[in-house]
Amino acid sequence: MDYSCYGYVMVIAVIADIVGSRRLEDRASAQRILDETIARVEGDRPLATQRLTPTVGDEQQGVYARLGDALTSLLMLQLALPDGVSFRFGLGIGDIRPIESVHGPLSDGPGWYAARDAIEAVQARSQRAMPHMRTWIVGAPGQDEVMHGEIAASNAYLLTRDELVGSMSERERRLTYGRLIGASQAQLARDEGVTQPSVSKSLRSAGAAALIEGLAQLRGEGS
Repeated sequence: MDYSCYGYVMVIAVIADIVGSRRLEDRASAQRILDETIARVEGDRPLATQRLTPTVGDEQQGVYARLGDALTSLLMLQLALPDGVSFRFGLGIGDIRPIESVHGPLSDGPGWYAARDAIEAVQARSQRAMPHMRTWIVGAPGQDEVMHGEIAASNAYLLTRDELVGSMSERERRLTYGRLIGASQAQLARDEGVTQPSVSKSLRSAGAAALIEGLAQLRGEGS
């Protein structure tokens, strides 16, 4: 991957790892599901500068140009994954840059260090009082007050978002995903083989509208 286009421009670096990877009975099958789901999400809304790609072990890395794009894409991924397979995400806001090696350019920089701090925060907190926590953002040193405020607001949203998604059934996640990409309730009802009122009831009980509107507000697209 050629990272030279990034230079020292601030980006959103994302580290993702598989939750409970050592307990998965079929790790290879889980990886196929992850790869297919990531491809589906990028096909529905291509937002990543570099989409999540396996690196080593159970870890994946990706890059986004804007925080709103990262929050949208990772929510879609959470919603699209089936029961039993999930990611945790660390988002780092900061510079990344290419470093030459005998194996080709390697990506390094404060954005990746911040992403590592973020995913470690998710791991620690999800093992204590917040078992549904899956996402956190850390800014690299040097962020201005505006960015500090954006990170704080986004993390507050993420705590609630992860709790909502973590409490959803697989069908509720599918329906919320559909609404997020613009499918009508009537279309979703046809896809699920249920009535439109049933879809509406499921979306209401899952808190889907609040989750999607919260994302729109963070992206500056809310009403």
